[in-house]
Amino acid sequence: MSVRIITMNIFKGFLEKFKKENTEAEVKCFSKYQLKEGAFDTIERGVQSVPLDRIVGSVGRYHDFDGKFRIKQHVPRDRFIRIKRAMLDGKPLPPVKLYQIKDEYYALDGNHRIAAAKELGHSEINACIVEFIPSKKSLDNILYQERAAFNKKFKLPYSIELTELGQYSFLEKQIILHKTFLEKQSGREISLKDAAEDWYKTIYSPLVSIIKQGHLNYSFPERTLSDLYAYISHHQWEEGKKRKYGIGIDQLIPKDMEEFRKKMEKKKFNYPEMKRKITAFVLITTTAKDEFKIMENLFSTDEIKEVHGVNGDFDMIVKLEIERDILSSDAEVISLFVHDKIRLMNGVKTTRTLIPSFSKTKEKKK
Repeated sequence: MSVRIITMNIFKGFLEKFKKENTEAEVKCFSKYQLKEGAFDTIERGVQSVPLDRIVGSVGRYHDFDGKFRIKQHVPRDRFIRIKRAMLDGKPLPPVKLYQIKDEYYALDGNHRIAAAKELGHSEINACIVEFIPSKKSLDNILYQERAAFNKKFKLPYSIELTELGQYSFLEKQIILHKTFLEKQSGREISLKDAAEDWYKTIYSPLVSIIKQGHLNYSFPERTLSDLYAYISHHQWEEGKKRKYGIGIDQLIPKDMEEFRKKMEKKKFNYPEMKRKITAFVLITTTAKDEFKIMENLFSTDEIKEVHGVNGDFDMIVKLEIERDILSSDAEVISLFVHDKIRLMNGVKTTRTLIPSFSKTKEKKK
């Protein structure tokens, strides 16, 4: 066999593999999965930030997108290009509409926005969600229903993933006990939502950080961090009160949940931050008579750190810094801020937003 034929066969093999990996037929069809799970009862979940990798299908346009939510060749691209350009310019776009079944989402409206956001490398997108609850009594569905009931009751904006039945009720008991403690301490009624958020930040997160720093999650790869939290806290704060062995752990994790919270308050504890700062620059054109008034109004806004008048196509450039939580994307938070705080200001004609992809800065000399 000649070298040419061997080379041709090698390239052919690579091409077939590449084609197989990159041309998945289409995104999932919502109605097929709905029927499979018997998911017909619905709950309105409101507007939330959804990870884009969880959006796996479409309600009506699953034939128009491949398995990675890329537009197929037969679909006109004009609308997609306009939406992509608007995202690059930082223009605010309405939330997409999604149907949810368990941990997967299906696009009802906004297929092009989802495709554009994925192509631009965004990690999340704002969405108005209607959840469909599975009715089939499989183990996975029962566990999911427990998690959904827990989320509905406490409305935590964080994910707690347990893999054993009955464990959410144990966490619920902890939150109720913590609510009672907070009410006695403050002398006022505390809502379930506020008590749950305080429990998450002052008890759950510090203990999860101890688990991560001890690399216990590597020893139990089939278990989630939430599983390990539930197991350790149950044995330490429930069964641990009666035990007479293994007392060395009490130096790290006291046998009482509120003692543990109090101990963590005194530490500069290194658990994952839920906030981060982002920087953007906004180019603005204004009406001539309003230029200085707009500059003063902009400079009085806390998030805006610098305002400069410039010559050329734009009248001024603004540097802003915004703190966002980990559930929102940079582009979405900045777009909403620019729309509400800058574009609606009298005298502002146009804006263009620039979000740095990487930066180098010099520290100021003292």
